[in-house]
Amino acid sequence: MGSAVLLLLVALVLARPWEELGSEEGPASATVVVTRVVDGDTVEVQLDGAEEDVRYIGVDTPETVKPDTPVQCFGPQASAFNHRLVEGRRVRLVFGAERRDVYGRLLAYVYLDGRFVNAELVRRGLARTLTIPPNDRFAGQLKRLEIAAARAGRGLWGVC
Repeated sequence: MGSAVLLLLVALVLARPWEELGSEEGPASATVVVTRVVDGDTVEVQLDGAEEDVRYIGVDTPETVKPDTPVQCFGPQASAFNHRLVEGRRVRLVFGAERRDVYGRLLAYVYLDGRFVNAELVRRGLARTLTIPPNDRFAGQLKRLEIAAARAGRGLWGVC
């Protein structure tokens, strides 16, 4: 009986997606409130009592606040959409295999009421895909959405 239970536990652990297991850096996901939208692909949240910048994985919206960089075509629209969608709202962050970028921002896939925010930005033509391994879990899905948005001339694809 004991070995059967052990075997069952091993099978359950192996069946779970690796990212859900977490790491020594903390849990693999967190539910937080977005306290401020920085731009189209970056938000601020309160996490464990600290303000954290969170950069959306797999997407890149046109710049609006990057130092020494002019506001880019369709950047204000991407920022406004992100603001309307998530500011002040409770979202679920699913952290990437690599949790922080070179600027110290947390890297995450963002979900609002089950809606994949990163994908929604690409689908609407508000963001291009940006794949940086090892955070490439949804790269194929995001690329397909980007191709469809470009073909349809949605968002930046129809203007910029």
